[in-house]
Amino acid sequence: MLELALKGSKRYYGWMGFLLAMVGVGFLIYLKQLDFGLGITGMSRDVSWGFYIAQFTFLVGVAAGGVMVVLPYYLHDYKAYGRITILGEFLAIAALVMCLTFIIVDLGQPRRIFNVWLYPTLHSVLFWDTIVLNGYLFLNIIVGWNVLEAERNGVHYPAWVKPFIYLSIPWAISIHTVTAYLYAGLPGRGFWMTAIMAPRFLASAFAAGPALLILLCLIIRRTTSFDPGREQIQTLAKTVAYAIVLNVFFFLCEIFTVFYSQIPEHMDHITYLFVGLHGHGTYVPWMWTAMGLMIIGIILLVNPATRKNEGVLAVACIAVFAGTWIDKGLGMISGGFVPNPLHEVNEYIPTLPELFISLSIWCLGFFVLTGLFKIAVSVKEEVRE
Repeated sequence: MLELALKGSKRYYGWMGFLLAMVGVGFLIYLKQLDFGLGITGMSRDVSWGFYIAQFTFLVGVAAGGVMVVLPYYLHDYKAYGRITILGEFLAIAALVMCLTFIIVDLGQPRRIFNVWLYPTLHSVLFWDTIVLNGYLFLNIIVGWNVLEAERNGVHYPAWVKPFIYLSIPWAISIHTVTAYLYAGLPGRGFWMTAIMAPRFLASAFAAGPALLILLCLIIRRTTSFDPGREQIQTLAKTVAYAIVLNVFFFLCEIFTVFYSQIPEHMDHITYLFVGLHGHGTYVPWMWTAMGLMIIGIILLVNPATRKNEGVLAVACIAVFAGTWIDKGLGMISGGFVPNPLHEVNEYIPTLPELFISLSIWCLGFFVLTGLFKIAVSVKEEVRE
């Protein structure tokens, strides 16, 4: 089926060429980082995880969000999702490719990643994170590819694929749970040391992932002859609505716990993010924007009248995706490091090289995603004919 990704219009080739060019420029900048070191980024002694790890954390959620179409289709036999399940699986593959790439560029010496496998440490959460991420990537490749090939040939997918399908459902939950444990298990970081970290991560994942999938479905409808289906999009929109409500609710629970209990270590981080601390407040406008976007998303998605209008739905999904990206892909990581354990504020601001390398990795992900979606849509069009 790979040949289907090589056939397309001039617009398709132009888009893929643009993405490759951006990846190439980003790779050249990365070579400079590889030569100079992570000093090219905005990270410091106080902030050892920056924009790269923030993107990794957010994209793990996007990958995990694919389970919101896989679970109803395969486990509850919700036939309508048969049109878009493969899109959710392929979105997870592209997101995981970006996740792993962000890990590589965050390492000063990329070859050190092999130490995780050469010298495994079973009590290390990072070791288990590599297991679940790579495992989920291969599960989606195996399941997605075989199910799509069977659909193209007009037969049922092989019986041996079914155990992998069932395994992929709890595995999707595990990838973001284990990622949350990377943060929640650090006793020196009060902002992250909370039992609700994993539920917050999963709630934002089940909002951001499906929201992006809805936007992609709307784009596919406009640019191809394949229609993912109105019922499918509307059902997925309800999932996004419930998930983003839970995400905001979990955050408010954290606010109550921290400020009612007057926990200084926790209060300083949230104060820094939302009102500033010791005269520093770089992230204040960003965090209020994130909260505003998520509230707008809730209002538009919970109300059936606005949710059923696909133009408004697109705006709501953009608001949810952008709001969760700022909250988890920017504030969550920086907020955990600033202020430091001594309550000193040394702010972290990503540098231009850091931002451009990150942009190029997003372009790499969309290059993979476009190719996979081209294959999936082409098969759907063939089957329909």
